[in-house]
Amino acid sequence: MKLSQFKFNLPEEKIALTPAYHRDECRLMVLHKKSGTIDMYKTDKKGKPLRDEEGNPVFIDFRNVLDYFDEGDTFIFNDTKVFPARLFGTKEKTEARIEVFLLRELNEEMRLWDVLVEPARKIRIGNKLFFDDAGTMVAEVIDNTTSRGRTLRFLHDCPHDEFKHDLFALGQTPLPQYIIKHRSANEDDVNDFQCIFAKNEGAVTAPATGLHFSRELMKRMEIKGINFAYITLHCSLGNFHSIEVEDLTKHKMESEQMQISAEACKIVNETKMQKHHVCAVGTSVVKATETAVGTDGMLKEYEGWTNKFIFPPYDFGLADSMIANFYHPYSTLLMSTAAFGGYDLVMEAYKQALENDYRFGCYGDAMLILND
Repeated sequence: MKLSQFKFNLPEEKIALTPAYHRDECRLMVLHKKSGTIDMYKTDKKGKPLRDEEGNPVFIDFRNVLDYFDEGDTFIFNDTKVFPARLFGTKEKTEARIEVFLLRELNEEMRLWDVLVEPARKIRIGNKLFFDDAGTMVAEVIDNTTSRGRTLRFLHDCPHDEFKHDLFALGQTPLPQYIIKHRSANEDDVNDFQCIFAKNEGAVTAPATGLHFSRELMKRMEIKGINFAYITLHCSLGNFHSIEVEDLTKHKMESEQMQISAEACKIVNETKMQKHHVCAVGTSVVKATETAVGTDGMLKEYEGWTNKFIFPPYDFGLADSMIANFYHPYSTLLMSTAAFGGYDLVMEAYKQALENDYRFGCYGDAMLILND
């Protein structure tokens, strides 16, 4: 497919800058792949739309996701944990304010980190950056990696756990730029931009679809007999990089680290063998499971990296349902969703979402795609 096929007009006011008051209260649009139908409104047992006191139809909300699954079905979640990756420091001598975005730790013993800096033109090899008034957290630039990329060596002499604690205490929640340009990260974002089941630290952006799950909702799912399987894929900024080519087959994705355990494989594969449904929660889960699925349709253990780029047409080998957010135009996340739900149906869903004031982005509304 072509990049231009994923163009649509997204007004700024449609982008959610904050989450729903309760994380499971966003809207949920439901797509039925085989019938090609789209559900937005709650209905009674006879299929008649429910209406509020003013006579308006009532939108399906995320808590209703439970109604589409039964005992024995399995949800696959990404349990990566976001760390406070955005820091602000000052350059030695000039005291210029520099944003440093931590990407990953390269060497624990030497305190080496792969980072992005802004403005990059001011940061050269040999420069030192100071991150606190006391001058205890200092980093030296030791390499240029890309136009904005640098390798920093932190000059902080203490045990590694203490260093990480001190470093992250200076950081901010790494909200996407489409939010940051309107507001700064705040204390609420520390929890709002983290899934309640987050466990394995390493992501610089949240697996946003998982943000909608509350403890109350997951308890209700557990009571209903729905299984949970957890995989880890450390979401990177590659999800937000612009695609520079019209022919999508020529686009190269940034690699992301992932792990799928034997326990997750056992839960998912038993579900499939018993002919129950497997739901992938988010595009990161789809990417990970499609990297690790075998030709027999079963999930395999995996530890390593993936740069899998999923776009239409694509034959999925594992999950038969998927939950996604509403993403930006030209986004690889939109492309992955369109591959799962079918290009025409998903783009029609986006058209209806815009017409009915659905909210887009990581803090926005959600879409459930069913294979019926």
